[in-house]
Amino acid sequence: MPKTVVGLFENPGCVDEVVRDIEALGFPRNEVRTLEEPKAFDVTGVMSFPRLDFEVDLIRSLERIGASKAGAQAYREGLRRGGALVLATGSDEKVTAAADLMNRNGAVKIEQDSGPEPQLPHSFRANMTPMRDSPIVAGRIQQPSDGACFFVW
Repeated sequence: MPKTVVGLFENPGCVDEVVRDIEALGFPRNEVRTLEEPKAFDVTGVMSFPRLDFEVDLIRSLERIGASKAGAQAYREGLRRGGALVLATGSDEKVTAAADLMNRNGAVKIEQDSGPEPQLPHSFRANMTPMRDSPIVAGRIQQPSDGACFFVW
């Protein structure tokens, strides 16, 4: 099951160094991504709303990997304020190391609500053992004091 860590950085100037350090942990380049809000949005037609399209695509992508709607909107707001996202996907050990690295380099804490439970096929639910006091909530692994957030999808 893929696991992704997402870090929001208020200072996009530090992102290149964070990415180099994450790649040095053994992540393939195609598993480490960065995202900033475009400086300009190209209008492609009369009914073109490029900024809105960018933001809708961003929120959908983050929700697809397990972010709550509120969490995805918080990331969007961070980008609107000039921040940058770093995303790294990999094994548990690598993702944990990448999260530690992001947090040491200033990843911003995102307040998230628990959100609705993801819609899983009923065949999976029937075989699942309920977990009490689990750190996994609706596809997210909550870490109360850290800036980077884990998503299992």
